[in-house]
Amino acid sequence: MKIVVLVKEVPDTYGERKLDLETGLADRAASEAVLDEISERALEVALSFADSNDAEVVVVSMAPESAAATVRKGLAMGAASAVHVADPALAGADLGLTARVLAAAIRRTGFDLVITGNLSTDGSGGVLPAMLAELLDVPNATALSSVEITADSVSGTRNTDDSTMRVSTKLPAVVSITEALPNARFPNFKGIMAAKKRPFETLSLADLGIEPNDFSVAMSIMTAIAERPPRAAGIKITDEGDGGTKIAEYLIANRLV
Repeated sequence: MKIVVLVKEVPDTYGERKLDLETGLADRAASEAVLDEISERALEVALSFADSNDAEVVVVSMAPESAAATVRKGLAMGAASAVHVADPALAGADLGLTARVLAAAIRRTGFDLVITGNLSTDGSGGVLPAMLAELLDVPNATALSSVEITADSVSGTRNTDDSTMRVSTKLPAVVSITEALPNARFPNFKGIMAAKKRPFETLSLADLGIEPNDFSVAMSIMTAIAERPPRAAGIKITDEGDGGTKIAEYLIANRLV
């Protein structure tokens, strides 16, 4: 079985996070770049299965060339190989474009199961797993809080506000997991050394058979961007017999009721 795990480099959630006001893109230099925690958990699901089953785990990422060291962490954790799609034409790619490129890379690699996080900590789009399943023409089980993999199927639990759902599907399939899944293992020294010898393939759009002029067209357009204004002092309401009226007027004026 071949399990593809999507991983992503993101700005550290404990560091400063801001947008470049000229490009509208995330300022990647504002904080340390790390492997997204939800990506690590998705990889742990695949590795835990591979520990006791005949399975090949491949990490796939679409990111700038500078993210290669971060992607390699997946190899150090235990993945058998890595595929890194890096092309200048993909700078600022929206979710639609990202899904199309990743789907092309996954088809090229081959897969029985694709595992992703439910949403990244930087973009927080939450729709990429469903888009991939549509493009790959396979079933999709989203937001799983538990995952069980067999030779020909995958199943799991999805928690909602008022219920728990049990979902399952035959392979091939795409699944996304939530932070309810266990923390990832730490790369040990043996894994770090082994990662240097494991296959690491860097692909461009041309390698995927994609013409940038025809393919890399975003389906969403940013029209304006501005820095968040500093927090202003709140409004103090003194009750002089009309406090309730003033509060109601404030709520109505700010469309809070």
